[in-house]
Amino acid sequence: MKDTNDAPPLTTRDWLAIERTKLANERTFLAYFRTFMVFLGSGITILKLDWFSDIKGFGIVLISCSPILLIIGIVRLFHVKKIIRKHYK
Repeated sequence: MKDTNDAPPLTTRDWLAIERTKLANERTFLAYFRTFMVFLGSGITILKLDWFSDIKGFGIVLISCSPILLIIGIVRLFHVKKIIRKHYK
């Protein structure tokens, strides 16, 4: 008797779709990371340059938001990886 948990083997099309999904997940993380870097760099620049002394509060907000963006990106990366692994294994 055949085990009901045995899934049929993946075709090339299925395997390529999984790989595209993995790459899209990594690309999304890199977008979060890039946004984190821009927020952090902009915040530090605003705080360091005297030209922007009027908006120092905005620099603090940018620096405060940057780690939140990074954490969201990391959590999302591993969450989607887990879903992909669970669905296709």
